[in-house]
Amino acid sequence: MAHSQGKRRRLVADIVRQGRLQTPPFRLRGGQQLIAALMTASALMLAAPGAALASNGPGKPGTTKAGGSAHKEKAKAKASAGNARATARAGATGRASSVREARESRGARGKKGVAEARTAVAAAAATSATAATAARATRKPASAGAIQEASNAEARLIAVYELFGRGQTRPALAKARDLVRDYPNFQLAQLVYGDLLAAQVPPSNSLPDTASIAKMRGNPAMAELHEESKRRLQALRERPPANTVPSQFLALSTRSRYAIAVDASRSRLYLFENSDKGLKLTADYYISVGKSGTDKVTEGDARTPLGVYYITSSLDPKSLKDFYGAGALPINYPNPYDVRRGKTGGGIWLHGTPPQQFARAPLASDGCVVMANPDLKQLLRKVQIGATPVVTARSLQWISQPQAEKEAQSITSAITSWKDARASGNEAQLKKFYLPDFQRISSKKTTEGISVVDDEVKFAQGKRVQFKDMSYLHWRDGDDTMVVTFGEVFEGEKSGRSRRQYWLRQGTEWKLFHEEILG
Repeated sequence: MAHSQGKRRRLVADIVRQGRLQTPPFRLRGGQQLIAALMTASALMLAAPGAALASNGPGKPGTTKAGGSAHKEKAKAKASAGNARATARAGATGRASSVREARESRGARGKKGVAEARTAVAAAAATSATAATAARATRKPASAGAIQEASNAEARLIAVYELFGRGQTRPALAKARDLVRDYPNFQLAQLVYGDLLAAQVPPSNSLPDTASIAKMRGNPAMAELHEESKRRLQALRERPPANTVPSQFLALSTRSRYAIAVDASRSRLYLFENSDKGLKLTADYYISVGKSGTDKVTEGDARTPLGVYYITSSLDPKSLKDFYGAGALPINYPNPYDVRRGKTGGGIWLHGTPPQQFARAPLASDGCVVMANPDLKQLLRKVQIGATPVVTARSLQWISQPQAEKEAQSITSAITSWKDARASGNEAQLKKFYLPDFQRISSKKTTEGISVVDDEVKFAQGKRVQFKDMSYLHWRDGDDTMVVTFGEVFEGEKSGRSRRQYWLRQGTEWKLFHEEILG
């Protein structure tokens, strides 16, 4: 039996007051109640029978909560809900559409369009319970301020969830309407807007046929929208612990003003600002990765590489196809560690979406990291070519600054010993730091083997040298590796050159296997 509008609202109000359903499907602890409430309220909003039946013909006569003609309000709500649904479906399947185009298309389809909109809503009802299930994995509650750390469009979407969860349906609807007006190609927002509109209409007595529900339950487009919703909410609920950084960032020179870390498991890109006080998380954004997931091995495998990389250039959007949106930031995949392990492929970029899309499904690219165009534009203003590191990980591990400093001690000791052996002219001691297949790239020339030791001794000539702007980026993936970047200035000189070294831990010792002279 369908819930009445009033009963649905009472259920949502109960969720918000108590942070649980009357028969909770999962246990909650401490401050988890709010976000779990929003998740469940979202699921109820999508799964409410009234929403699922809103487009199935006229409801019963009566007056709306705000007064006025019920027939007029219901007709308006049904038409708008169908339009929003049509836009969400079209965007999810990659077809260019806008709110106006979806409205015109629906009008042309007539009754068929109404049936399709109803079926799409039914599909949402059939699959939306997974949103509540995601709350089981909660590790850390979100603070009120954490939601605002999302991008503008995402923060506004979560605000809509929050308002609806508090029973403030009309303000939620108004904010959703403004959101889809400002971001007409945000398919998930269109989905939510359509549900809010549909919720304004009392349910009909007839149900969508079981065959339609079964068919739409497996609709990839709807499943992708629900997975996107879950990941956005998860990332905002499970915020990084305060005063922590990803475990790869052991030390970062202030010459790198920003740093980027991608967590594929949360479909999230974290942007850090760097200063003499250390790294500070300033923003994070929803992203998509490869269709086949992560850990790229070969060209064409549709996977996003895992590792430590640097931004190598910024491509002008005018020189790119619309597919890449607001621009593109290539990274140096395959890096020397990837090459050492025989990984192939290339052309891995951070880029935007086509103009007719706001976002893509969590697994949607050919290996690139894809962001909404407004988010990418923010990133484009901050990155530094050759100096902004990009860490891509299956799942980021967060550590405190003291822990990072402790983990950096072993490589710091190795670098110091390497410098001392070079300065003393002790070739035998210096050779111990190099693997036999060591390579150096300088001015596009490659030197192989440890014959470079003689060059190092001659270059140092017993002078005292100062190392500056040290950066240590740690990557543990089967092997234990470190990417070390620094500048060196000899005593009595005003300037020097920069190096980027790749170190591999063998037992208790660090060995050099690759070096780049940056200039």
